[in-house]
Amino acid sequence: MFVAFRVAAGDARRVFDGVRAAGIGGLAVTMPHKAAACALVDELTPEADALGAVNCVVNREGTLVGHNTDGDGLLRALASDGVGVAGERFVVLGAGGAARSVIAALGRAGAEVIVVNRSAEKAEAAAALGGPQCSVGSLDDIEKASRLVNATSVGMGGDGIPVPVEMLGPPQIVIDLVYHPVDTPLLRAARECGARAIDGVGMLVHQGARAFELWTGVDAPVEAMNAAARAALATRS
Repeated sequence: MFVAFRVAAGDARRVFDGVRAAGIGGLAVTMPHKAAACALVDELTPEADALGAVNCVVNREGTLVGHNTDGDGLLRALASDGVGVAGERFVVLGAGGAARSVIAALGRAGAEVIVVNRSAEKAEAAAALGGPQCSVGSLDDIEKASRLVNATSVGMGGDGIPVPVEMLGPPQIVIDLVYHPVDTPLLRAARECGARAIDGVGMLVHQGARAFELWTGVDAPVEAMNAAARAALATRS
């Protein structure tokens, strides 16, 4: 059974205490609790520790282990869509939590990553997570990249495009992590310019699938999860 609970900011500790007391198998953690969860678990995986964010908690016989499955979720989503990563040049827009997880995962998978963000200081901190092949750049780098990832909130709610449209075109692949709406203005612009467009539902589903596997030890029903996610999102549009 998977049940959603609304937890006010600052109240996460009581939930974690309840997980231990009730022997609950694990938790999915979302904003605004991802950072707080790092201090509430007993152990952190290297990825969660480096990112300073936990989105999945596994109760291992009373020991709460904090994971971050977001980066793996993107890598799995790209693999399922036949999109190569190793040796490719990615421009990642943003330096927040989603961007940081993506940058770390792409760097780990052998991609060259260029981080573009309004704050140079935050961009440099995020780029450091991707390893030596990761650097800070500008919007001008988009035209020299084979992959573009929007890890900002621009486009959420159906408004705004985070880059000049004239920078988009084949043979680029444009990935938007925004999944509400599923078809964002950026993705529509990318298709109109001849680039391939990939929505954010894949990462959403695959990070959840990885969490399911951590909790249960069995393969996740990814196709069923994808269909359910898309059906639920369709009712919100």
